[in-house]
Amino acid sequence: MQTIETKYHGATNVRGSRISATASGASIRICVSYDHSLNSEDNHKAAALQLMDKLNWHGQYIGGHTKSGMVFVNNDSRFDYSISR
Repeated sequence: MQTIETKYHGATNVRGSRISATASGASIRICVSYDHSLNSEDNHKAAALQLMDKLNWHGQYIGGHTKSGMVFVNNDSRFDYSISR
């Protein structure tokens, strides 16, 4: 299943704030500068989209918040492992 996890990294003495995006299956990671003209959620989306472009991934991804950032899951029906109560 194709998933992307994003995480916020605060500024240091050397680097400004940034968002990392990691592809779970490929273990590929990118870091993008935090765009202060966007809100937090849109910064996470932008990082995920940049990683999708790098990996040539297409389709709709559904995102949700986690303790450390966000996770985006491919909405393709081939990856439908739903649970319910």
